[in-house]
Order: sequence, then C-alpha cells, then structure tokens
Amino acid sequence: MITKPLKFKTPAILQTQINKYFEETPLAEWTITGLALALDTSRQVLCDYENNEKRRKYSDAIKKAKLKVENSYELDLKKHGRSGTIFALKNFNWKDKTERDINIKELPKPILGGVNDAELLEPPTVKIIAEDIPSETPLELN
Repeated sequence: MITKPLKFKTPAILQTQINKYFEETPLAEWTITGLALALDTSRQVLCDYENNEKRRKYSDAIKKAKLKVENSYELDLKKHGRSGTIFALKNFNWKDKTERDINIKELPKPILGGVNDAELLEPPTVKIIAEDIPSETPLELN
C-alpha cells in the first residue's frame, strides 16, 4: 500500500505553523478554512491528520487547533448570538434540538373500561324480547 508523504515533516513544524496562524489572525476571524489556508493545505487534509491515530502527535495538534476555533465561535455566540455562529457550531457537532423524555412509567388506563379490540370490531347483538314490545306494534322478523 502506497501512502502519501506527509505535508508536515514533524509535529513541531505543524504546531509552529498553527501557532503562527493564531498569533497573526484576529480572534474574530479564526476559522477552520482560514487555518487550512494558513497551513497551505485543505480542510480535508486537516481532517485526515486529525483522524489518523497512527500519527497521534499530528492528530493532537489539529484537534487542539480546531478546538480553539470552536471556542472562538462559542464566545461569539455568547456575545452576539448570531445565526451564522450557530450554523458554524453545528459543524462541530453541536445540536440545536429539544429533547423529550418519553419513558412511560405506567400503562394508560383504557378508555372503554377494558373492552378489547376484537370486541370493538364485532357488530353488536340485539335481543328482542316479545314482552318489551307493545302488542299494537307490528313485528317483522327476518
């Protein structure tokens, strides 16, 4: 299997370039894409380095740098509450949702007092008792 040569020769070189980006770029302008551009690489290469456990020292440097960018978005959200900041934080796996606990502690009581579904599907039976019908009413039986 052929692997691509590393963009950064050592983790120290990578860390130096990361530090330079954060020192030279105003806090309000920190972005992942800006970091990638400053490192003369792409966002995807940063993700590849971040997720490569074989190169732990590179991975740690990228994770920490991304965490600093994420923190800058969080501070912006706290200060300004902008929707663009919320969108950016969602790219860091933040969630914008309401959670509901739907665990049922006890079963609901039946509305029809214990009548089961089969009984509801059967047509009702009607019993006619001749005593209940006045004698002048004609009786038709099928």
